[in-house]
Amino acid sequence: MRKKINIVLDANIFINPSSFSYFGKTKEEALNNFLEKIKKGKEVNCFIPPSVYKELGNFINLEKVSLKQLLLINKKPPSQYEMLVPAIFIYEFIEDMRGRINKGLRIAEKFTRQSKEEKKIDELIKTLRNEYRQALREGIIDSKEDFDLLLLSKEIKGMLATSDKGLIKWASKLGISCILPEELKELIE
Repeated sequence: MRKKINIVLDANIFINPSSFSYFGKTKEEALNNFLEKIKKGKEVNCFIPPSVYKELGNFINLEKVSLKQLLLINKKPPSQYEMLVPAIFIYEFIEDMRGRINKGLRIAEKFTRQSKEEKKIDELIKTLRNEYRQALREGIIDSKEDFDLLLLSKEIKGMLATSDKGLIKWASKLGISCILPEELKELIE
C-alpha cells in the first residue's frame, strides 16, 4: 500500500490562468475538477492554511464548488508559535529585502529624472509601477499567506503546490519540495 502524499495548496494553483488551465477552463471548473480527481484517486492529502483559503474565496465563487468536495481539503493553520525558522533564513530574507528596497529607490530616482524631460506623466507612472512592483515583489514571499504556506509545508512535511517563483525560491531554503501545477496534474491523474 502506497503512503499518501501531503500536498499544501497555494491559491495560485486555481486563480493564476497559467496554472488553473491544467485543471479546467475557469477557476471554478479547475477547482471542481481537481477535487473530483483527488476524491477518486485518494493518493494525496490536501491541506490549505485558512488565510490562503480565505484568499482563494476572494477570487473564486466557492458557492459554485461542491461543499462536500471542498471538505477534501484540510484547512489547517500552521503552528506559528511552535515552528522554528532558521536564523539564516531571516538573515537572507532581510538582505534580500534591503537589496530590493535600494533597487526600488533607484527606479524611483530614474523616473523622477525622466518626468522632467517628458510630458506623458500617466504613462511614466504606469511604467514606474510595473518596474517597482517587479523589483520589490517578484521572487519574494510578500504576504502572511505565503509565510503560512511555508510554515504549514514544513510542519506537515508536505510538498508545496505552487507556481509562485518567490515561494519556490524560499521553500528550497527551508528544504521544502515544491510541485508545479503540471506536475500536480500528473500526480492526481
